Amino acid sequence: MDNNIQNKQRLLDERYLRMADIWAENSYCQRRKVGALIVKDKMIISDGYNGTPSGFENCCEDENGVTKPYVLHAEANAITKVARSNNSSEGATLYITDSPCIECAKLIIQAGIRRVVYSRMYRIVDGLELLERAGIECVRLELNEDDK
Repeated sequence: MDNNIQNKQRLLDERYLRMADIWAENSYCQRRKVGALIVKDKMIISDGYNGTPSGFENCCEDENGVTKPYVLHAEANAITKVARSNNSSEGATLYITDSPCIECAKLIIQAGIRRVVYSRMYRIVDGLELLERAGIECVRLELNEDDK
Protein backbone atom coordinates (compact mmCIF):
# COMPACT_ATOMS: atom_id res chain seq x y z
CA MET A 1 0.00 0.00 0.00
CA ASP A 2 1.47 3.36 -0.92
CA ASN A 3 2.10 6.06 1.66
CA ASN A 4 -0.84 8.26 0.58
CA ILE A 5 -3.33 5.38 0.93
CA GLN A 6 -1.83 4.41 4.31
CA ASN A 7 -2.16 8.01 5.56
CA LYS A 8 -5.79 8.21 4.41
CA GLN A 9 -6.56 4.87 6.10
CA ARG A 10 -4.93 6.03 9.34
CA LEU A 11 -6.98 9.25 9.32
CA LEU A 12 -10.19 7.26 8.79
CA ASP A 13 -9.18 4.82 11.53
CA GLU A 14 -8.54 7.68 13.96
CA ARG A 15 -11.88 9.33 13.16
CA TYR A 16 -13.92 6.15 13.59
CA LEU A 17 -12.02 5.31 16.77
CA ARG A 18 -12.82 8.78 18.19
CA MET A 19 -16.47 8.17 17.29
CA ALA A 20 -16.38 4.82 19.13
CA ASP A 21 -14.89 6.64 22.12
CA ILE A 22 -17.74 9.16 22.06
CA TRP A 23 -20.27 6.32 21.66
CA ALA A 24 -18.85 4.74 24.85
CA GLU A 25 -20.27 7.72 26.76
CA ASN A 26 -23.73 6.10 26.33
CA SER A 27 -22.72 3.26 28.65
CA TYR A 28 -24.13 3.19 32.17
CA CYS A 29 -21.18 1.11 33.37
CA GLN A 30 -19.07 2.76 36.05
CA ARG A 31 -15.90 0.63 35.92
CA ARG A 32 -15.23 0.87 32.19
CA LYS A 33 -17.14 2.50 29.35
CA VAL A 34 -16.55 0.80 26.00
CA GLY A 35 -17.84 1.80 22.56
CA ALA A 36 -17.80 -0.02 19.23
CA LEU A 37 -18.62 0.75 15.59
CA ILE A 38 -18.78 -1.66 12.68
CA VAL A 39 -17.82 0.03 9.42
CA LYS A 40 -18.12 -1.37 5.92
CA ASP A 41 -17.41 0.53 2.70
CA LYS A 42 -16.92 3.73 4.74
CA MET A 43 -20.42 3.42 6.22
CA ILE A 44 -21.25 2.76 9.86
CA ILE A 45 -23.49 -0.31 9.73
CA SER A 46 -23.75 -0.91 13.48
CA ASP A 47 -22.79 0.48 16.84
CA GLY A 48 -22.73 -0.68 20.41
CA TYR A 49 -21.60 0.07 23.93
CA ASN A 50 -21.32 -2.10 27.00
CA GLY A 51 -24.44 -2.42 29.13
CA THR A 52 -27.28 -4.61 30.26
CA PRO A 53 -29.65 -6.39 27.84
CA SER A 54 -32.74 -4.53 26.57
CA GLY A 55 -35.41 -4.28 29.23
CA PHE A 56 -33.00 -4.68 32.17
CA GLU A 57 -32.09 -1.97 34.67
CA ASN A 58 -29.30 0.34 33.48
CA CYS A 59 -26.92 -0.64 36.26
CA CYS A 60 -23.88 -2.71 35.27
CA GLU A 61 -22.24 -3.28 38.65
CA ASP A 62 -23.51 -4.89 41.83
CA GLU A 63 -23.32 -3.30 45.30
CA ASN A 64 -19.65 -4.39 45.56
CA GLY A 65 -18.68 -2.72 42.28
CA VAL A 66 -18.36 -6.06 40.44
CA THR A 67 -19.70 -6.19 36.88
CA LYS A 68 -22.91 -8.21 36.68
CA PRO A 69 -22.50 -11.45 34.69
CA TYR A 70 -25.19 -10.57 32.15
CA VAL A 71 -23.65 -7.27 31.03
CA LEU A 72 -23.03 -7.33 27.27
CA HIS A 73 -19.76 -6.08 25.83
CA ALA A 74 -19.80 -3.31 23.22
CA GLU A 75 -18.64 -5.67 20.45
CA ALA A 76 -21.40 -8.17 21.25
CA ASN A 77 -24.01 -5.40 21.18
CA ALA A 78 -22.76 -4.12 17.81
CA ILE A 79 -22.58 -7.62 16.28
CA THR A 80 -26.03 -8.67 17.48
CA LYS A 81 -27.45 -5.34 16.30
CA VAL A 82 -26.08 -5.84 12.78
CA ALA A 83 -27.40 -9.43 12.84
CA ARG A 84 -30.91 -8.04 13.36
CA SER A 85 -30.56 -5.65 10.41
CA ASN A 86 -30.37 -6.16 6.65
CA ASN A 87 -26.61 -5.48 6.72
CA SER A 88 -23.76 -7.96 6.67
CA SER A 89 -20.56 -7.53 8.68
CA GLU A 90 -18.67 -9.79 6.25
CA GLY A 91 -15.37 -8.04 5.47
CA ALA A 92 -16.09 -5.10 7.80
CA THR A 93 -13.85 -3.29 10.27
CA LEU A 94 -14.68 -3.15 13.97
CA TYR A 95 -13.56 -0.01 15.78
CA ILE A 96 -13.51 -0.47 19.54
CA THR A 97 -12.15 1.54 22.43
CA ASP A 98 -10.64 -1.50 24.19
CA SER A 99 -9.07 -4.70 22.86
CA PRO A 100 -11.61 -7.56 22.82
CA CYS A 101 -11.91 -10.45 25.26
CA ILE A 102 -11.84 -14.03 24.01
CA GLU A 103 -15.64 -14.39 24.01
CA CYS A 104 -16.05 -11.31 21.83
CA ALA A 105 -13.15 -12.43 19.63
CA LYS A 106 -15.13 -15.59 18.84
CA LEU A 107 -18.13 -13.46 17.83
CA ILE A 108 -15.91 -11.21 15.70
CA ILE A 109 -14.53 -14.23 13.82
CA GLN A 110 -17.99 -15.72 13.26
CA ALA A 111 -19.37 -12.33 12.10
CA GLY A 112 -16.84 -12.24 9.25
CA ILE A 113 -15.16 -9.07 10.47
CA ARG A 114 -11.71 -8.84 8.83
CA ARG A 115 -10.10 -6.00 10.75
CA VAL A 116 -10.18 -4.72 14.36
CA VAL A 117 -8.90 -1.28 15.34
CA TYR A 118 -8.71 -0.48 19.05
CA SER A 119 -7.21 2.15 21.32
CA ARG A 120 -6.68 0.74 24.82
CA MET A 121 -5.07 -2.60 25.59
CA TYR A 122 -7.10 -4.77 27.95
CA ARG A 123 -5.02 -6.60 30.59
CA ILE A 124 -5.96 -10.03 29.17
CA VAL A 125 -4.74 -10.50 25.58
CA ASP A 126 -6.19 -13.92 24.67
CA GLY A 127 -8.86 -12.27 22.51
CA LEU A 128 -6.25 -10.54 20.36
CA GLU A 129 -4.24 -13.74 20.13
CA LEU A 130 -7.29 -15.64 18.86
CA LEU A 131 -8.09 -12.94 16.29
CA GLU A 132 -4.54 -12.97 14.97
CA ARG A 133 -4.62 -16.77 14.80
CA ALA A 134 -7.78 -16.44 12.68
CA GLY A 135 -5.98 -14.07 10.30
CA ILE A 136 -7.87 -10.97 11.38
CA GLU A 137 -5.83 -7.79 11.18
CA CYS A 138 -5.57 -6.12 14.60
CA VAL A 139 -4.38 -2.51 14.79
CA ARG A 140 -3.76 -0.53 17.95
CA LEU A 141 -4.09 3.24 17.63
CA GLU A 142 -3.68 5.12 20.86
CA LEU A 143 -5.81 8.24 20.96
CA ASN A 144 -4.17 11.20 22.64
CA GLU A 145 -6.28 13.53 24.73
CA ASP A 146 -5.78 16.08 21.92
CA ASP A 147 -7.39 13.61 19.48
CA LYS A 148 -10.62 13.36 21.46
